Amino acid sequence: MPRPTPKTPWAAACAAAVLLLAGCTSTGEEDSAPSAGADDAGSDSSRVRVLRTVTQGLNTPWGMAALPDGDLLVSSRDDGTITRVDADNGRKTEAGTVEGAQDLPGEGGLLGLAVSPDFASDRLVYAYFTTASDNRIVRMRYDTSRPQGEQLGRPETVLEGIPNGTYHNGGRITFGPDGMLYASTGETWDQPIAQDQDSLGGKVLRMTPEGRPARGNPEPDSLVYSSGHRNPQGLAFDDDGQLWASEFGQDTWDELNLIRPGRNYGWPEVEGRSDREGFTNPVAQWKPADASPSGIAYAEGAIWMAGLRGERLWRIPLDGSRAAGEPSAALEGSYGRLRTVVAAGGDRLWLVTSNTDGKGSPEDSDDRILLLQVS
Repeated sequence: MPRPTPKTPWAAACAAAVLLLAGCTSTGEEDSAPSAGADDAGSDSSRVRVLRTVTQGLNTPWGMAALPDGDLLVSSRDDGTITRVDADNGRKTEAGTVEGAQDLPGEGGLLGLAVSPDFASDRLVYAYFTTASDNRIVRMRYDTSRPQGEQLGRPETVLEGIPNGTYHNGGRITFGPDGMLYASTGETWDQPIAQDQDSLGGKVLRMTPEGRPARGNPEPDSLVYSSGHRNPQGLAFDDDGQLWASEFGQDTWDELNLIRPGRNYGWPEVEGRSDREGFTNPVAQWKPADASPSGIAYAEGAIWMAGLRGERLWRIPLDGSRAAGEPSAALEGSYGRLRTVVAAGGDRLWLVTSNTDGKGSPEDSDDRILLLQVS
């Protein structure tokens, strides 16, 4: 049975507003932006099958990365810990606490994770997290020969000085097929920095594994790969090596963008599609009540996008650099808020719920990781 949607006075007001095709006032939270009504999109649950619950009882899970042996590393936003999950039996082992990660009010904390492409030899795990003064990326050696809870080495700073705030910290990191590290950063509710090329906020960044500007960036001495982003929290590469990013809108449109080097995606000058010269339009867009997207993954010719406020998994079929059809949704309301989705090979995905983040209605088993079969 679908889980009940939490009802608050604000949510009830927004629900009424949806029916009247009128908006509500934004509170500044990532997934509480108002909606003017549902976008034209279908529902196709036949494309998504929940094979099993991999594990449960996670607290504020945010980032997840797969190890070469198939096990999973999961970050706890509020606890600042990284947990290893056996992908076969769901057994959880605490790898350790990330030194310096701060559980600050709002949306900051220990966010995205990535595993080094050379993990078999260097054993490095990368993490994006909030400190008292900034957001930063570090890397740590993961030594399983050490006792549980003490397996993470001392963090080595890869990049510091990313703006931080109560809201809109971005936080997703991933390695591309070029071996470079990509990071999505938010504008921390300071909207002009998304257009400021000297700021690391409101951007997609591209860097070497050591944190230096990567060769081929739009500006040789800059980490900035694209700009004009509000709060992008999803990054994924497709089979053609193209980079996709999901992004929270404010009052009107959430977005799925195809990221091209040097492009400007408009925020705060535009939100969603526009005819403004100099800004790149999203490939797909949604009302925030239907999406409020966080993580994305690519599988079976489509981008799969986890929705927080929307409490559903969106499928966006692709034809090269374009959407091949209308997005469709599955799992609507069945597992609550959905935070992270990671490709598991072939037609399989791992999906992480996000009901213990202070904005959901957690059940006893929350939060959990699900294994999906998709088509």
